Amino acid sequence: MQVFTLLPTPLGTFTLAGDANAISAIILPTSSKDTGLTEEAKVSCGSHPLLAEAGKQLNAYLTGRLHVFDLPLAPAGTVFQQQVWQELLAIPYGQTRTYGELAIRLGGVGKARAVGGAAHVNPIAIVIPCHRLIGTGGKLTGFGGGLPMKQTLLDLEQGNGSLLAPLPNQ
Repeated sequence: MQVFTLLPTPLGTFTLAGDANAISAIILPTSSKDTGLTEEAKVSCGSHPLLAEAGKQLNAYLTGRLHVFDLPLAPAGTVFQQQVWQELLAIPYGQTRTYGELAIRLGGVGKARAVGGAAHVNPIAIVIPCHRLIGTGGKLTGFGGGLPMKQTLLDLEQGNGSLLAPLPNQ
């Protein structure tokens, strides 16, 4: 049975969803994605071992203490979306790739928009690091959490501190 919990962080309150076996969603505080979960599926973070572990790891990441997540994941998506998400998982902490670079790895630079579309619907934000995708020339482009959050996450990974304070304008 799918359940969810809310996790307050310095970036706002994340929604973590999953079942006994895997995480199916980590939704950014600024997202308007509908999980389809009802209030009856809400649990306290501490009462669900896997969601508790996801919350622990997410907070460790946001404070600069965790660089690689170790969680079972079950994101729902098309075959192509799954391929893109696997490529995103291969981008090391502190590094970025362009949409075009990922597209080439998936069969051709002409797939760059499709890569962007798959990144946009990534259901497990931060753990599947779509924030590490950038435009040509290093330009920050689209991110479900907004460009300030994307920049904050990239700065964190570049060793510029932890997220001990909320983002500006929040």
